[in-house]
Amino acid sequence: MPGGSGRTFIPLLAHEQLPALTGKQPLFRSAPPLSLYVHVPWCVQKCPYCDFNSHALPTGGNGRTAAVPESDYLAALIADLESALPLVWGRRIDSVFFGGGTPSLLSGEGVDQLLAALRSRLRFLPGAEITLEANPGTVEAAKFAAFRAAGINRLSLGVQSFERRHLQALGRIHDDRQARRAIEIAASHFDNFNVDLMYGLPGQTPAEALADLATALSFSPPHLSCYQLTIEPNTAFAARPPNLPDADSCADMQDAIEARLAVAGYRHYEISAFAKAEKHCRHNLNYWQFGDYLGIGAGAHSKLTLHDRVLRQMRWKGPEQYLARAASGAPVQEEFAVAAADLPFEFMLNALRLIDGFDPQLFESRTAQPLLAIETTLRQAEQEGLLERHQLRIAASDHGRRFLNRLLQRFLVEHD
Repeated sequence: MPGGSGRTFIPLLAHEQLPALTGKQPLFRSAPPLSLYVHVPWCVQKCPYCDFNSHALPTGGNGRTAAVPESDYLAALIADLESALPLVWGRRIDSVFFGGGTPSLLSGEGVDQLLAALRSRLRFLPGAEITLEANPGTVEAAKFAAFRAAGINRLSLGVQSFERRHLQALGRIHDDRQARRAIEIAASHFDNFNVDLMYGLPGQTPAEALADLATALSFSPPHLSCYQLTIEPNTAFAARPPNLPDADSCADMQDAIEARLAVAGYRHYEISAFAKAEKHCRHNLNYWQFGDYLGIGAGAHSKLTLHDRVLRQMRWKGPEQYLARAASGAPVQEEFAVAAADLPFEFMLNALRLIDGFDPQLFESRTAQPLLAIETTLRQAEQEGLLERHQLRIAASDHGRRFLNRLLQRFLVEHD
């Protein structure tokens, strides 16, 4: 998910059939909040752990990395948005997130042009959160200033570590000095920014993980995303697995990180997200609350609630293919309505990542189904110690968050 959140791998295994009530056609009384996601698919080089839709820019005979085809891509993004407008007419945009890839490869002028085009076609919430992901190896002070002037009001820095050998193992293009400098520049231009850190890195000790955290905290970032390195299918690390710390060491790192951040005054509000007061990521929170999002750009995904269905879309993934398809008015490669019986699982996949869980009324409004539809499953998960129910909240227990895959499998539905 964009924003640097940690990802939990959910095996696509059938588990149990929910009550027949969930098979009815949903009827939504109102649409949830709507966010906009803009995907920039290029990177200077592909990191070996990354399974996102990112593509390394080619290098020429002089060894220099080619530039992003910015003007063509901006035109494609605008054409993409215009083709999607009938699905979101009249709806307000609560947040915008530029993810990737490496959005900081765009110029400040390009981001300014694109945001002006977006605002002229969509109704933005006054004070909408507008985040851009940045790689510390692709930024300088002038570019951060240009992003801020263009309307970006939140930055997310993919630092991952401050230890040079760990950065090299992760294939990052920046070093520890550039990481520190990027945070200093970000803090001088933005009062709201996030720092991404990873733990469980090849050869990393718990002490080294805490040293990375201490360095990050020395800059007092408003938001931190701390997530464990996982080996994802179809990545370079999957083909050639590195020597990672064992599960017990990673659990020790997680416990120590959470404890240290609590002492430092950060609220742990999602499995991998920690924020100072009022500095949670509003865009990602909308995802976790099963809100709607329109995704434009190569490989971007959308989830849109219509009167009688939840629609999912995926754009063409290859940048060249996307450019051609968007120009012809057909940027969407795949589109389908989510089966009513699958909506409880999709809701839980997101909402159970939240430390405080969710209000039962949110489940009913986002899925158009009564909580009774999953009562048996909720009770079983509670009896197993995976779930807790409070007055107006349902949340994963501490044990359930550690074994989130097991908890979520309870809500999977068998299909013929």
